[in-house]
Amino acid sequence: MTQDRTLRADAARNRAKILESARELITRHGADVSTDTIAQAAGVAAGTLYRHFPSKSDLISAALQGSLESLADITETAWARVEQGQSPAMEEFRALAATYVHTSAQDHAFRLTADRLAEEHRFSEGQMQRAADAGRRLVERAQQDGDMHPDVTIDDVYLLLHAAPVDAVLATRNRWLTLMLAGFDAERREWPDASPHPDQ
Repeated sequence: MTQDRTLRADAARNRAKILESARELITRHGADVSTDTIAQAAGVAAGTLYRHFPSKSDLISAALQGSLESLADITETAWARVEQGQSPAMEEFRALAATYVHTSAQDHAFRLTADRLAEEHRFSEGQMQRAADAGRRLVERAQQDGDMHPDVTIDDVYLLLHAAPVDAVLATRNRWLTLMLAGFDAERREWPDASPHPDQ
């Protein structure tokens, strides 16, 4: 029994080291970092890494749980301020978009988390729903207040934030946010026709 407990403790320590190294490397370099590099940084053999995480996708998803919690907390806190009457939904929406863009510029793990939330839905339903539900409530309340265009959906938000120039300098990111957020404004009652010209 003592040997079994020792083996389980060793396995738990190895798993923790792998996840810590994966989070650190993904934060700095993004998801393209190799599993061999992660294993080396964790001080374990590649085979040990694969025993815990059979695929790179499994490893990345596990490593990003902390970033997912952070994203959900930020979004829920914004909604809570609206629900408590502390600030308008559109104001919180703008601030949340800016937080997302500027945090993603510094933290590749945060950007990857938000992208996967929007595109791949690899996380558990409960975790995923926290951020998605709070974001949807913000959009709906801003529309009810008459501050956001009624045609905007949460999928539109994901689409545009996914395209954010997070690798650009601060001035460029701010410029992009200004242009992007203007498109959500209820003052724009008619959307321009973005279809190609018949001659093109």
